[in-house]
Amino acid sequence: MLLRPLVLSLMLVLAACASVPKPLATKGSKAPVAVPGVKIGKPYAVFGKTYHPSDDRGYDETGIASWYGPTFHAKPTATGEIYNQDDLTAAHKTLPMPSWVEVTNLDNGRKLTVRINDRGPFVDGRIIDLSRRSAQLLGVDRPGLAKVRVQRVFPEGDWARAAPASRVAIAAAPAFSIAAVPAPALALPLPPPAPQQPTAGASYIQVAALSDEGRARALASVLGDYGPAAASPAPNGLWRVRIGPIAAGRADIVLWNVRAAGYADARLMP
Repeated sequence: MLLRPLVLSLMLVLAACASVPKPLATKGSKAPVAVPGVKIGKPYAVFGKTYHPSDDRGYDETGIASWYGPTFHAKPTATGEIYNQDDLTAAHKTLPMPSWVEVTNLDNGRKLTVRINDRGPFVDGRIIDLSRRSAQLLGVDRPGLAKVRVQRVFPEGDWARAAPASRVAIAAAPAFSIAAVPAPALALPLPPPAPQQPTAGASYIQVAALSDEGRARALASVLGDYGPAAASPAPNGLWRVRIGPIAAGRADIVLWNVRAAGYADARLMP
């Protein structure tokens, strides 16, 4: 008789445990987004001029800054991430992506640290293309152009992945200089690759279709690790960036690697 209350109590405890609701997946939850790796890229030519990307840690240049906004908003950058005109980012012709630079507007003394995540601007005399928000904070948005000083900086922590805290200073730029670093010898322009004959069953991977020829060619330069990449004009006026031809049996693997690198819209083409 003494066992009945004990058994009854144990059954009540087990029932209570079983009734504890299990956590449900949030309906609107999303899978983690892969962070694109650091990209430098191979030499590439735009409008007859060859650019040589490099990890120039002593970069310190003075020139003209421009900005780009609505036309490119929500479209892929050369890193594979989607361009947001309200982020503190910028485009540069040769620095690694991502990397960080401090931009000083020499007309008003304002300073801002921005992240390089795209290629450009491909206009002589211009050394950086700012996002719309970056241009607003630096006072470049209304005039459209401004004389700036661009210096490579290294935020605390993992500079290649963690964006630094942004800052804007109205005071004049402090007088200091970065220690000179011997510039690497520039390689001679590479000869055009020999045309490849498509093999039976070969496929192409289209990574993007862009309206800007310069950015299309720059994007092709950072895709060379996945296979022969090129930018070519399409009948609709856009520039298609494709990898290929890719031999049958390898296309799915290459496509998976390209998407994992951040180019989520990449797709197979016949």
